[in-house]
Order: sequence, then C-alpha cells, then structure tokens
Amino acid sequence: MGRGPKKHLKRLHAPKHWMLSKMGGIFAPKPSSGPHKSRECLPLILIIRNRLKYALNKSEANMICMQKLVKVDGKVRTDVNFPVGLMDVVIMEKSMDQFRLLYDTKRRFQLHRISDAEAKFKLCRVQQVKIAKKKIPFIVTHDGRSIRYPDPLAKKNDTVKLDIETGKFTEIFKYQIGNLCMISKGHNTGRVGVIQHIEKHPGSFDIVTTKDASGNEFATRSSNIFVIGNGNKAEISLPKGNGIKLTILEEKALKDKKLAKKKKK
Repeated sequence: MGRGPKKHLKRLHAPKHWMLSKMGGIFAPKPSSGPHKSRECLPLILIIRNRLKYALNKSEANMICMQKLVKVDGKVRTDVNFPVGLMDVVIMEKSMDQFRLLYDTKRRFQLHRISDAEAKFKLCRVQQVKIAKKKIPFIVTHDGRSIRYPDPLAKKNDTVKLDIETGKFTEIFKYQIGNLCMISKGHNTGRVGVIQHIEKHPGSFDIVTTKDASGNEFATRSSNIFVIGNGNKAEISLPKGNGIKLTILEEKALKDKKLAKKKKK
C-alpha cells in the first residue's frame, strides 16, 4: 500500500446521497480536505456538473471554477473538489443563482434556491466551547469555524446565525424544548420538528424526541439535532415538503393525484 492519504475514490464507495449512476464510470470525485467530512458533503463539481448541468465534464467544471465564478459562503472557490456541506450558501453571480445546501426527507442533499436577504447569513451549530491560550474563549462550529470572544450565552448544541460578510454571529437559537430543529444525521435526516423531550443518559447518548408539523413523533441522538429557529418559526426557508416525511401510502396517493391532473389536461 502507498503511503499518505488516499487520492482516489471508487464510484461504488461514494456516498449514496451523491446520487451517482453506478455504471457512469469507475471513479468518483474525492472531496478535498475542508470544513466538512468527506461523507457529509457534496463536492463542488457535482453541483456544477451533475445538479445544475452547467458543465458536461470535469474540464468544463474546472474552467468555471478557475474563472472565479463560484462562491461558497462569500469566498471564491477554485477547487472543483471543494466540500460543500449543510447550510452552506453557494452563489454564482453570472447566472444569478443562490442556493443553500439542505437535506430532503430522503437523506439526500438538495440545492434550495434562496433570496438575496437569505444569502447574507447562514446557521452554524456550536460543536465545542473552549478556552485557548491567554484565556481567550472561542467556539467551534459544524463547518470548522473558530469564533473568538463569543457571546457567553452560546453553549454546545446551540445554533448561531452568522453574518457571512463579517464572520460574526448576530443571534443565538438555544437547544431547548419548544424550538424548531432539523435532523442532520441518522435515519431521520432532513426531517424538521419541534423538540418535545430531552432524555439525559450520562456516559451514553442523550435522546431527543421531536414532533413534526403533521403530528408524527420521532427520536434521535442529541448530536443529530440542528436547531433552526425559535418556537415554530424557521429562520431559513425550507425545501419542498417543509421537512415532513411522508409514508409510502401518502407518497403513492400524491403520485396518483398528479397523474390524474395530467390526464385531465
């Protein structure tokens, strides 16, 4: 075996939520090291080539990036394998495109189109609260940011509203009962609901019970909770379906309804 980190990724081992065809080639783009984990991100090339269809192949996607036409969280990114993750804002000024990367209820990444006002901020989950050398307090967010001298009210598992231009946060959404959250990992990824109950298990995983807008209850680990607003109001706009997972029968009924409408036309 060669020394050092792996430089390649076989297509069969790529995450399923990238939605790459099995027979479309041998290799898949391997995400560069960056703010998100390689299996919890979407490389920039898959957004440009596979989702938006602005490029036919990798060399065309590379040309688009090298012309400095793509911004992620307000910074120009020229690396086609740059990892874009949950809550990141992707802007292409030439084509007037602004997207926020979110999950749908089937655990897949979705490019959710957003307004100018919404493109100015992003939500960041507080992963750690620490004190550095010389007693400087700082927080670490889910996208790898270190924010020094934070508001003392910001605790672990809370969410902060970050101004992309200044890099400072303007608001805190507390991890507490009654607040709206999105599930960012696990079987319920993409579902949105209000926190109902928090079970503490010292030495193990805390379990959080949430209830969605249609009254369905589901439980997950506390590490999978991403608070997105105070009360029932989401601070960001949500993708189609508003994070409500449909049963197989409900999905079939919707499909039948759409088919019936098409036949009438």
